[in-house]
Amino acid sequence: MNQCSLPHEHGQHEEKILEHMPGAEEIATVAEAMKQLGDPSRLQIFWLLCHCEECVVNIAALVGMTSPAVSHHLRLLKASGLITSRRDGKEMYYKAAETELAQMLHHTVEKLGRITCPRE
Repeated sequence: MNQCSLPHEHGQHEEKILEHMPGAEEIATVAEAMKQLGDPSRLQIFWLLCHCEECVVNIAALVGMTSPAVSHHLRLLKASGLITSRRDGKEMYYKAAETELAQMLHHTVEKLGRITCPRE
């Protein structure tokens, strides 16, 4: 735990808060993921991939974008760890990562947007 002397004492027991404060690396990971979802196109693609696995051409058709534009967004989402890909022959398929971060962001997006998940 970091010991620090605060200029003003307000009786809030900051030392207990500091025990649980995430480190710079954890904060950077979450900030980068949230930054990626700050773009409406990437957010839409991420939400879609939380519910299905698709190739670039189909994603482009589903979200009304060109394949090169979708590929650009997929690269950024993948670099931030929010989606994964797999190759099947010449085709690459994408889906949301099965990580706690991706699942929590998916849940948060749906709660904030009052979006209902499609039933399988």
